[in-house]
Formats: sequence, C-alpha cells, structure tokens
Amino acid sequence: MKTYTIGFWMDPIATIKPYKDTSFALMLAAQALGHRVMYVPKNGLSLIDGQPYARMAPVTVVDQTENFATVGEETLAALTTLDVVMIRVDPPFDGEYLYATQILERAQTLGVRVVNDPRSVRDCNEKLFATAFSEWMPKTLVSSRHEDIKAFQQSLGDVILKPLDGMGGSGIFRITADGLNLGAVLETLSPGQSRLVMAQQYRPEIKDGDRRVLVLNGQPVNHVLARIPSQGETRGNLAAGGRGVALPISDKERTIAEAVAPFLKSRGLLFVGLDVIGGHLTEINVTSPTCIREIDAQTGSDIASDFFTALFDH
Repeated sequence: MKTYTIGFWMDPIATIKPYKDTSFALMLAAQALGHRVMYVPKNGLSLIDGQPYARMAPVTVVDQTENFATVGEETLAALTTLDVVMIRVDPPFDGEYLYATQILERAQTLGVRVVNDPRSVRDCNEKLFATAFSEWMPKTLVSSRHEDIKAFQQSLGDVILKPLDGMGGSGIFRITADGLNLGAVLETLSPGQSRLVMAQQYRPEIKDGDRRVLVLNGQPVNHVLARIPSQGETRGNLAAGGRGVALPISDKERTIAEAVAPFLKSRGLLFVGLDVIGGHLTEINVTSPTCIREIDAQTGSDIASDFFTALFDH
C-alpha cells in the first residue's frame, strides 16, 4: 500500500482532549495505516515569493490521555512536501481563517490535496450553506433587521436565534411564544441591526438529541451521535454540556444525508457533519467536524481509518 505524508493544520496540539478529539483520532488512524503524520500549527502558514510554506513537525501519537503526542523538531518547508493537508482548525471563521484558506488553496493548485477544499470552506458558511437545502430544514429566516425577526417569532411562537459565526452552541438563544427578552437578545446578536442572525423554528425533538450525521467521502456513516441537552438546556452541543449517545442512523437522516452528499462531494467537502433535529437539517459543518471518537467508543467502529482508506482509494 502506498504511504502518504499528511499534514494536520490544527489548533495547538497540547491543548486537545485526546479522548474526544476528532483530529487526534484522524492522526491515530493515519499513523496506524503507515502514513507519515505532520503537525502544522494554526499560525504556521506563510507565503514566500508567492509560494506556500508552513512550519511543520513530525508527530507520533499514542491513544492515551497523558503524553499522547511526541512532536519532533519544527522546520519551515514548502507545503508541496505534503501529499494531503487536513483542515482541522476550529471555527469561528474569521479573517485569519480566510487568509489561511487562500494559502492552502495556493498549495492545492500545486497538487496538494486539501480536505476540505479551502475554497468551499470559505464559501460554505456552516449555517447559511444549509439553507441551500431548505426543504429539509425547519422554517428559517436570516436577517439583520429586528422587525423581520420579531415578525418571524410572532408567526411561529417558539424560535431559536443564533449568530452565523458561532460554534459549540455559543450565542444560541431560545425565545418562547411570549417573546420575553427578544429585544435584549436582538441587541446582543445584531446591535444596531448590524449583523445577520439566523432564526429557526424551535424543534421540541431536541430533548432526544441534536444528532450529528457524518458524511465522509460522500457517504453517510451508519451511526450518528445524539447530543442530548443537560437539564434546563436547549442546546445539545457537547461543548455546552450535552451528553453524546451513539445511535443507528435513521431512515430520515440517511435520506437527508444522501440528498446533500452529491453536492458536498462535488465541492470537495469530504469530511462533513450534518446537524439534524427531529428529522430537520439545521447546520452543515465543514471546518472541523467532530464526534467520531464518541461514536467509535460506543460502537467499536474505526471511522477515521475508514475515511482515509476511502480517500486514497479514489
């Protein structure tokens, strides 16, 4: 089997939680398959005379909670010394993230395989992109105008409001039928009507979990992670205290994933997480989707190995 050099452009490796970190799972799998693993720090990208370079270091990983990564000597090298770059820096997608995708796209034009495609990562905001598949979504409005959002809430009663650049459940508010605190929430999310906000019909099925459906190399994974909110919460995100339970993918979730998958694959979005509540698509996560460690631990699967095997077979 041919071996490849795979660079992981990611947040500081010393800060990850290996028992639940998807980037770590991908590193473990790549290493086990015989590939060379390189750590590329978030601030390691550069251009020299128009050519893409990166600070990078070889890394060896061990599946344990302490001393889990041994990072070698860091060197400055052309990104073309890598066969693949995995984009694994967490949102928010800010200006620095934008510039990084432009450097990574330069490497892509020189033959480096970048997952996910950096242009698509730029184009496909994780909340706005989902609206391209509105037939699968709850009723949704995107606007910065307070009066529009208030009218939407009055028509539906119970709604969720969230910023377009949030992650891990940050900045998400539930407004119930009485509209209590709606004005204050709008002033927080869109001060002076200056920022776009996504408003969605509240789905009571959230009590059974915000389900992460992974679509890898254009194929849905057979298990999902239901992220069940903690007591008194409306957010199922694990970062917000949700509890993750692996479950077989439902027929409706598979239908949604198979409807979206061709569009994802055609845009080079090969490692994607769909968020589904009660059979309704709410977001499409393309920057650094998570949850494979939790699914693997509960089902005995090896999703990361399956991903790389399929990636290099095509």
